[in-house]
Amino acid sequence: MLEILSQIEFEPFLLSFKLAGVTTLILFILSVPSAWYLSQTKSRSKPIWEAITALPLVLPPSVIGFYLLITLSHNSPIGLFFDEYFGIKLIFNFTGLVIASCFYSLPFMMQPLQGGFESLNKNILEASYLAGKSKFETVIKVALPNMKPALMTAIIVTFAHTVGEFGVILMVGGSIPGETKVASVAIYEMVEVMDYEAAHVYSVIMLIISFLVLISVYIFNGKMKRIGQA
Repeated sequence: MLEILSQIEFEPFLLSFKLAGVTTLILFILSVPSAWYLSQTKSRSKPIWEAITALPLVLPPSVIGFYLLITLSHNSPIGLFFDEYFGIKLIFNFTGLVIASCFYSLPFMMQPLQGGFESLNKNILEASYLAGKSKFETVIKVALPNMKPALMTAIIVTFAHTVGEFGVILMVGGSIPGETKVASVAIYEMVEVMDYEAAHVYSVIMLIISFLVLISVYIFNGKMKRIGQA
């Protein structure tokens, strides 16, 4: 075991954390206005948009990965456009991983944020508008600070989910060391070559990280509930 520990490559873990960090940041920026709109609108199309954002929860990763692979490939209009005008290939590189992760992790950011916005006291929002604050100022300075448990849940769970993703990542990014070979893909490759001891070590590390992330969410939310009841 000690020999295996000394041979651990930390690059897949660092790449996983980098991917999770970039994905979480992008999803937060995109999801705040979207979740706010869905929480406030009374449009008949609201259930349709909610279903679309929740699709990754029920679709197999292979289905999402397949359609992303087709959509982002060089043969598609989108892939061809980015390749010709920006020199960016959208598959089998880190950029493709970020795009795929944003699609697959979207509901883990959207749903807690939307739930947090919907649970806010409407009087707080109305008071903000009466004080002359714009919708943007109300969201940033009033809504988000008053829904910290939902906010932290969205950020931490999105980060953890992205770290642990495998299927979509493998289909869109493959396994290129230093570029797309994240920790979950590294474990898969170890199992394929029957290097179970190394796979066990990597899996234990991922298990510990996931447990610490989840327990931090529950501890934080528990503290916020006690503060709210005090």
